[in-house]
Amino acid sequence: MATYEMTEIRWHGRGGQGAKSACLMLAEVAGREGKYVQGFPEYGPERMGAPITAYNRICSERCPVHSNIYNPDYVVVLDETLLSSVPVTDGLKPNGAVIVNTAESPEELRKKLPGWKGRVCALDARKISEEVLGKNFPNTALLAAAVKVSGVLSTEQFFADIEDSFKHKFATKPQVIAGNMEILKRAVKEVREG
Repeated sequence: MATYEMTEIRWHGRGGQGAKSACLMLAEVAGREGKYVQGFPEYGPERMGAPITAYNRICSERCPVHSNIYNPDYVVVLDETLLSSVPVTDGLKPNGAVIVNTAESPEELRKKLPGWKGRVCALDARKISEEVLGKNFPNTALLAAAVKVSGVLSTEQFFADIEDSFKHKFATKPQVIAGNMEILKRAVKEVREG
């Protein structure tokens, strides 16, 4: 059986917060870097505000696995209120990490993750987004935090590739590009690990 490097990330959010968008952006940028990628949401009766899940697989070679991710290397939580209703660390590999959008410290956050002994990372994505864009869009900041914490992509190459992607998506809105790039760079600096 062939062996290859594979990183699996599970995203937890609420409908409308951008978990699916962040997942798909990560897949696009990883693909630009020559990785084999999968990025997909788990569909159900989603509605605005309802819990949703999305998944990424990033591999060094073509990946034969096509299923939901049950034992992720990393978990990204866009809404900390999910910690009381969704078992976000279920199946998370012991050497992995959970990244949560919160103003709390990683130490405070750990109390909300009973049984989890691995790495806990916190980022106040809401604050960054509101300061830069004037609105709460946590997904862009958490995307950068996921790249930094996982090391799945080079941070500098990630910045270059995502800026190029933004230039195509937001060609008529350069202010959106500048704002999102500022969010990404702040998130990489401000993510805290404990």
